[in-house]
Order: sequence, then structure tokens, then C-alpha cells
Amino acid sequence: ALILADVGLTTTEKIMANLKKKPINKSPTDLVESLKEELLEIIGRKAAPLNVNCSPSVVMLVGANGGGKTTSLAKLAYRLKKEGRQVILVAADTFRAAAQEQLQIWSRQLDLPLVRGHYGADPAAVVFDAIQAMKSRQADALLIDTAGRVHTNTNLMAELEKIRRIIAREISGAPHEILLVLDASIGQNALSQAREYLKFSGLTGIFLTKLDGTAKGGAVVAIASELGLPIKLIGIGESAEDLLPFSAEEFVSALLS
Repeated sequence: ALILADVGLTTTEKIMANLKKKPINKSPTDLVESLKEELLEIIGRKAAPLNVNCSPSVVMLVGANGGGKTTSLAKLAYRLKKEGRQVILVAADTFRAAAQEQLQIWSRQLDLPLVRGHYGADPAAVVFDAIQAMKSRQADALLIDTAGRVHTNTNLMAELEKIRRIIAREISGAPHEILLVLDASIGQNALSQAREYLKFSGLTGIFLTKLDGTAKGGAVVAIASELGLPIKLIGIGESAEDLLPFSAEEFVSALLS
């Protein structure tokens, strides 16, 4: 069941080895409970809160194309705006005109300012301009949408590092969150993605998307086990309201259902 849920062979074997060390002659119900305990131990019982309480807060979303980054950014923007934050959206994906247009649509729908560059512009320069706009407007939250990139493309990954350095230079302690947006259905490729992104951009957590389908997102168990990355948010639909804080208990129950 764990392998079918994309937990992966290595992590599944580790879990089974731990279960074998525990007292045997248990009923099936007891075994399921023991398995739940193991999974909760790996994922972490406590929710990892989003680090956006400081002012200003800077959040970067990174990940491969098709993972749902732009929609996820809009969901987070909607939530922060509802909490009374002054949010600025940043379209740092200058490689795909469609990505900028998608964020432009969201900025109109959410009535939030957007900083964008022309097609092919240096994404780090766009982010620099956005930081200056945030300072001049006295906004307190900057949400940055980055280009979808294949994690094996070293040049594009190094660009994320450049963006991160510029943010850190301009705002002390920033970026406060660098979240890897992962499609729940991509299976074990998620682990290799997370490993490479962690190397280049200093990830702080996972934003798991598309959990409203049949995918259970079990690969994040392997990510938590091997890389120690917390799952911070989950996306469950396409509208701005479809954002939930991650609940380990609910996730594990769904994984084993």
C-alpha cells in the first residue's frame, strides 16, 4: 500500500524494518495503528507554521513546470490579503509569457499589485525592482513566482540562487520561505526534484498541490524521511480559497485509506 501511494521502496523498507522491531502478534487494527505512528514520526506531528509573521515577509515558490506554482501563489496571496497584509505579487517567470499573463489575471481578480518584467528579462532584476516597489509602497508581503525549471538544468537552478542572494542582500533575514511546489501525482520523481532544489535554493518546505484527485502524495513521506523537509501547505482545488495548512494526522489517514 505504501509503495502504491508513492512512498518509495527505500522509505517503505525503513518503515517495515522499524515495525519489525516492535512487539508482534498484533491484530490488523493494531498494525495499522503502528504504521500510522511510524508515518507520523517521519512527517512530524506538529504542523510546521508558515514563516510569514515578520514584516516584510518574502516568499518564493519554486518547482518544475505544471506543478501549479502560479495558482498556489495566488492562493497564498488571497490568504495573506484576508489577514490584512499588504501583498505584492512578483512575476519572476520571464521565460513564459503565459505565466506572466496568468499572474496578471490573478492580480486583477485579487485586486493586488503585480511587478513584472518584459519577456526574457533577467528574473533577478525583476525581483530587485519588486523589492524597491515594496519599500516605496510600504507593503509587508512579497510573493515571488519563479520560472518552472527542470531540476537537472544547472544554469536555471543557479539563477534561483542569484534571486535568493539579491533578496538576502536587500532584506535582512529574507527570503523567509522558499517553498517547493510539488504535484501530488508525480511520484518518486518528487524526491529527486526536492534533492536538487534543496541544493540550489535552500528550500524551507513543501507546498503540495493537486491533492483533490486520486493522488495521495506519498512521495513527501520519502522527502521528510531523507531530507527533513516539512510540508507546510496543501492545495486542493483551483480557486483562491482552496488552500489548507498541512495536517499530518489527516494526511496519514488519507494515505492509508
